[in-house]
Amino acid sequence: MPEMEVKVPQQETPAGAQTPAAPEKKPPAKKRSPRKTRNMIITLVVVAALAVGGVFLYQFLTKQEKVNSEIQTSPVSVGSIQSKVTGSGNAMAKESAAITLTAGGMVEEVLVAAGDTVTAGQPLYTISSQEAQKKVDTLSAEMKDLVEEANNLTIRAPFAGKLQDVKEFQPDQEVHKGDEIATLVNDKQLKLSLYFSYAYENEISVGQSVQVSVPTVMRSYEGKVEEINKVSFISPEGAVHFEVVIVFDNPGTLTADMDASAVLKASDGSDIYPYQNGKTEFYEIRTINAKADGPVTGIGNLLKYANVSAGEALLYLGSDTIDEKITAKQKELDEAQKEFANFNAVSPIDGTVTSCTLVPGAEVKSGDTVITISNTANMIVEISVDDRNIAFVQPGLMVELSDWNGNVFMGTVSSINMGKAESSNGMTSYPVTLTVDNMDGSLLAGMYLDYSFVTSQSDDCMMVPMQSVKYVSDAEGETYSVVFIRADEKPENAVDLEIPETMPGETPKYPSPEDGFYPVKVEAGLSDNYNVEIKSGLNGDEEVFVNFLVEQAYG
Repeated sequence: MPEMEVKVPQQETPAGAQTPAAPEKKPPAKKRSPRKTRNMIITLVVVAALAVGGVFLYQFLTKQEKVNSEIQTSPVSVGSIQSKVTGSGNAMAKESAAITLTAGGMVEEVLVAAGDTVTAGQPLYTISSQEAQKKVDTLSAEMKDLVEEANNLTIRAPFAGKLQDVKEFQPDQEVHKGDEIATLVNDKQLKLSLYFSYAYENEISVGQSVQVSVPTVMRSYEGKVEEINKVSFISPEGAVHFEVVIVFDNPGTLTADMDASAVLKASDGSDIYPYQNGKTEFYEIRTINAKADGPVTGIGNLLKYANVSAGEALLYLGSDTIDEKITAKQKELDEAQKEFANFNAVSPIDGTVTSCTLVPGAEVKSGDTVITISNTANMIVEISVDDRNIAFVQPGLMVELSDWNGNVFMGTVSSINMGKAESSNGMTSYPVTLTVDNMDGSLLAGMYLDYSFVTSQSDDCMMVPMQSVKYVSDAEGETYSVVFIRADEKPENAVDLEIPETMPGETPKYPSPEDGFYPVKVEAGLSDNYNVEIKSGLNGDEEVFVNFLVEQAYG
């Protein structure tokens, strides 16, 4: 900032006072430049102008002027009004099938290509797979065994005889396949094994009669040679012998392990004696085992030393266990047969082949999806309807659909999946399936669609614009609906409503009696995007307030 020259006034020296010594003479002050003075004055003027201008600009911007507004009204109309539910969903083919292989193989023949139209049952291709065939054969054999087990839940005597080593069983006791039930012996006949010298090899033959003697009972019995075994039994004397098995009937008084001998006749009538006596044996001994799993449901003639006939029931088992096994195995077999059918597949549905990866002569492996077919003649659209509107949805309900381009389709409710309802934020939504006729093919899979359907409708009803219905509360906090109607004087059904004071710069909330409008209580009904049904409170010839049309809010 330029320096300013300061002039100091001189003071007179009082009379009689000693005049002080004259001060040392200073050099004269430097004279200020006129140009610098002019610049300083211009700067001060600009700063002052900006300050004044800022104050006026602030006052201009913050100054509120009175809002100019115009009341918009509408006459009460009579017509029809609908309440609709809207939403969106995606289109997809109603039917689709994908054939996936469960085993590897070689492609022999391919009969279709992508884009071909096929009908249900039409052959598609042929693949050879030894792996898939082996799986079916194995499961079939296992199924056959289970059926055989089911046929043996009643355990029977395989032949006539006597029971020994009988096991004890209780009702409902679980018996497993292979468990021992008893030992059955055929004591109707006895066997006797004797050894004869090879010197009589040509004198003894199968079927030859023989006399069997049992020293214990001192009796002889008629028997016959049943079997000759050319073994080499060597006696202590050094002679070689062969075995002869003799069978004879048991009169009922003989058993196993009794000493016995036999005498045969040679061709010249002489007697042929064995090297030594032998021990009697039961003709047949068999351990009876359970052939299936199951609980004991009954006990037959299962007693120790009981004489039983061939086929006589000994033990009864229930079928619950085996039935479960058969059901599970049948399911496996059915699945394997279905999978095997995929190697000589036919089309499961009517439709269009959307993909086919097969090439004749190529190898395929388990898990390959070789062909897909879609039926686009009928499409489905999955939508979600909340619990406020699900009561209006029934099978057969027509639903309007539209795409982004304004094309309209009609869908029909085919199912409501109540079991897959989902709840969120206090609201439950239900999946609803729509079926759409698509014979012309204009509806594509994956297309995004808007939907709407009518939940209720009122005809020949009074209607006012949606903005005309105001919701207010009385002194007790009860909420009700009012409509402001134009009238020259206060109507009899007008309600007292405190009109809020409008502050400067604000748009009025409600019209006042000074504007010629009075609030009357109404009962509102259905509504759409534009109008509200008035069930009571109006006559039908009124002019109602809609809103304020603001022309100017700020200067």
